[in-house]
Amino acid sequence: MNGIFATVFLISAALMLFYDPEGFLPALLSGGQKAAALSLSLLAVYCVWLGFFKVMEKSGLAEKLSRAVFPLAKKLFRSDDKESVYLAGCNLSANFLGLPGAPTPLGVKATEKFCAAKNKYAADMLFVLNATSLQILPTTVIAMRAAAGSSAAADIFLPTLLATALSTVVGAALVALTARRKK
Repeated sequence: MNGIFATVFLISAALMLFYDPEGFLPALLSGGQKAAALSLSLLAVYCVWLGFFKVMEKSGLAEKLSRAVFPLAKKLFRSDDKESVYLAGCNLSANFLGLPGAPTPLGVKATEKFCAAKNKYAADMLFVLNATSLQILPTTVIAMRAAAGSSAAADIFLPTLLATALSTVVGAALVALTARRKK
């Protein structure tokens, strides 16, 4: 992947130098400045939410929430394994808050546990739920819009909620239907 990005950059730089040599350096510096500003904005949002998750975990609130949603998650993933269902629930919770990078380690651990238990259905369901990613609070998109200077960065809230809710319901239903057909 790095090779592809390097090739695209080199070709783009060569074309820019050929067609607009005076504009090359200002465009390069401007793009770097915008990328750094966006990265810092996203880093701040990630730090806040990852800190929030750590506080929830240390206070025991995460465990209480996990116990509260366990009966639903048990049915959703068709699994009795508390640890894997807990990891999957934490993964989905982070996705609900719009943090696509933060829940990845939890999702990988949950998938490994589901696969070790030979529960392909649960692994498939978790994959689909991550891909459709129900966004109750799309913090990453809101942060990116705010960093880009949007006057109403949170206007994306309702359309994102509706679109991701629909995609999640359809995805989960398709996993359930295809699992029945395989039997």
